[in-house]
Amino acid sequence: MVAPLKVGIAGLGTVGSAVVRLIEQQSRALSARCGRGVRVVAVAARSKTKKRDVDLTDIAWAKDALALANDPGIDCFVELMGGSGDPAHSAIEAALKSGKSVVTANKALIAKHGLRLAALAEQHHGALNYEAAVGAAIPVIKTLREGLAGTTINRVYGILNGTCNYILTRMEKEGLSFAECLKDAQRLGYAEADPSFDVDGHDTAQKLSILASLAFGTRVAQSAVYVEGISSIAPEDLRAAEELGYRVKLLGVAVRTSKGIEQRVHPTMVPKTSSIAQVMGVTNAVTIDGDGIPPITLVGPGAGGAATASAVVADIADVASGIRALPFGRPTAKLRATEKAPMERHEGGYYIRLMARDFAGTAATIATRLAEQKISIESIVQRHPNGKLDDEESDTPTSPVPVLLITYATHEDAVHRALHAVRADKVITGRPQVIRIEKN
Repeated sequence: MVAPLKVGIAGLGTVGSAVVRLIEQQSRALSARCGRGVRVVAVAARSKTKKRDVDLTDIAWAKDALALANDPGIDCFVELMGGSGDPAHSAIEAALKSGKSVVTANKALIAKHGLRLAALAEQHHGALNYEAAVGAAIPVIKTLREGLAGTTINRVYGILNGTCNYILTRMEKEGLSFAECLKDAQRLGYAEADPSFDVDGHDTAQKLSILASLAFGTRVAQSAVYVEGISSIAPEDLRAAEELGYRVKLLGVAVRTSKGIEQRVHPTMVPKTSSIAQVMGVTNAVTIDGDGIPPITLVGPGAGGAATASAVVADIADVASGIRALPFGRPTAKLRATEKAPMERHEGGYYIRLMARDFAGTAATIATRLAEQKISIESIVQRHPNGKLDDEESDTPTSPVPVLLITYATHEDAVHRALHAVRADKVITGRPQVIRIEKN
């Protein structure tokens, strides 16, 4: 009879406690699926006396995470402490060097040190599994690494941060400002006291860098991701998107182009008919475009103790079953370096909102500046008491008039040059709002 897989867990917060409970609850099912039992035999946490909603009576306590990682009595080290530095980093390194397999939910650590850790796993013949690091219960890591191993991926994009999606959903549905929705998200526990890591796009960038590596065989490099947050989005942009047939989402997008792999995080208009546009609230979603297959969209809870624990236990089950997939789907020596793609070279459609001065010649000036940069307009909406801007109106200026434009595909530097010229002409007030459009 095969001996059970002996698991040590470092970190007993919401996720760690949920993992202990789930392994206990699924004991028989795991044994049947894996061909051997799975047992939590040791744990490490900052406080041994803290009350936890889990029975730890028959489980040993290690002095700290590093001691647990070096414990010869465990086969699989599970890191659920978080953070890209120590103690998580040194503990995972120690576990891999001793030949143990590692399971982690730590996106920051994988984004920063994933390449070196994957090399250690290969060298010492252990697993490095991190399904829970991106999308929690959504099995996007396994899908890219194993399920689509025979498919050339051209684009992977998605909603990777529930906090941002919740805020944008509330803004759209209730017409609230970003500040109002953020405050409510903090009250409900969806946003941190310091929400900048989420709302400025950095959380999404870490996850995207991991997905890009799996999809395109590149080295994980968060520095190669262009990042823009959602704080500039106004309710009027969401109303305009609705009228124009779009919805605004914070997307992480990695796409194969003729110039290389483009990785970017920014507010994006997506067609309301697309699968990704239907994803509301704190839910996450990832769409994968590959050769010979229609787009695949995976949707589910991207955070939370139960959802994350589900992915962690699935990774542990793979270890128990003897599955040893290469951490990034390819040997680390064959992963290619990647650099940040200049957004000036990005090509696509754009939404532009201008506050135009309401006097004769304004519309013509805007049209001229766009035409000079060979920018074609797909649609235009002009807010005016009389229904439109008109060059025959009075030269007497009144309140600025919103002008909403949707362009056909063009280059980002052309958009910036045109808007710079429009501002220099003094026919608009304030800063133009520009949102990129991602087609199906």
